[in-house]
Amino acid sequence: MCAWRQAGLVSGLVLLLVLSCFSLYFGARPIPPAVIWQAITQFDPHNSEHLLVCYLRLPRTLLAVVVGAALGAAGVIMQTLTRNPLADPGLLGVNAGATLAIVLSIALFDVTNVFSTMWFGVAGAAIVSVAVLLVGGIDGNNPVRIVLAGAALTIVLLSLTQLVIINSEPEAFDRFRHWVIGSLQGRGFDVLLPVAMLVGVGLLLALASSKMLDIAALGSDAGQALGVNPRWLVVMSALIIVILAGAATAAAGPIVFVGLTAPHFARAVAGLQHRALLPWAMLFSAMLVLLADILGRIVGYPGEVSVGVMVALIGGPCFVLLVKRWQGERV
Repeated sequence: MCAWRQAGLVSGLVLLLVLSCFSLYFGARPIPPAVIWQAITQFDPHNSEHLLVCYLRLPRTLLAVVVGAALGAAGVIMQTLTRNPLADPGLLGVNAGATLAIVLSIALFDVTNVFSTMWFGVAGAAIVSVAVLLVGGIDGNNPVRIVLAGAALTIVLLSLTQLVIINSEPEAFDRFRHWVIGSLQGRGFDVLLPVAMLVGVGLLLALASSKMLDIAALGSDAGQALGVNPRWLVVMSALIIVILAGAATAAAGPIVFVGLTAPHFARAVAGLQHRALLPWAMLFSAMLVLLADILGRIVGYPGEVSVGVMVALIGGPCFVLLVKRWQGERV
């Protein structure tokens, strides 16, 4: 990685830290920076502002970074796997699988806490992703089949989800409604810690697969000539996508545009080599989710607008501008 890219990455991390500080400050009750610092360094369990910072805003801020980084990396891998610049993790059935599993957990098992629904979501995402690979083929020679299989299963699963919702109690629908629009509200350390561990494993696997992904981007024929087993590539890539996007979706809901948009901004800065591309995609996507969460609290004050809605409002126009400037970009 050249010097200017390293300097840019450091500058981006500094900007991410600044956004994190803003995230701790903004809310229905703004908290002065001095109080935030005291809450972190000299926590007082009898101080309501300290409790608000350490048990609500701090895990929420960290979860926004973790979810964003996971979706950005998953988007890069999905676009490389399918060789489709408009692909996102949802094409592998991750969102649809997590959505149906969470709806069933609420409607059939009366699951009420975010921690439990998260694990249902991860399991649903994994099961459906395996089904997509079995239907679409795991030989890796025809990525279009995987995309078509994912799209078909997604339509079926979303239809089943609507069927379950229509026949559920109003309380179940209300709990599902808060999850499906994409939200970080009410997520504490009980959600952050397992998600961070899962995402950490996924990110390490993604970075370790950088060279394999570089070869895969050349196409299946060139990949086989250079010693990459296409079946192993598909299985490994799908596993990483399920870990990253599955954990993020289950914890925060189906947040769109992050996994689609961030990789393109990262390629504009880092180029096509995944060793540099993945960290930049993680950084851009983490900043996007965190910025959207902050703006949601500002726009909706004293309430808030869901992070899923704000990401779509920010990412949609940005992606349109990016597409207008994009000419034959190679993935």
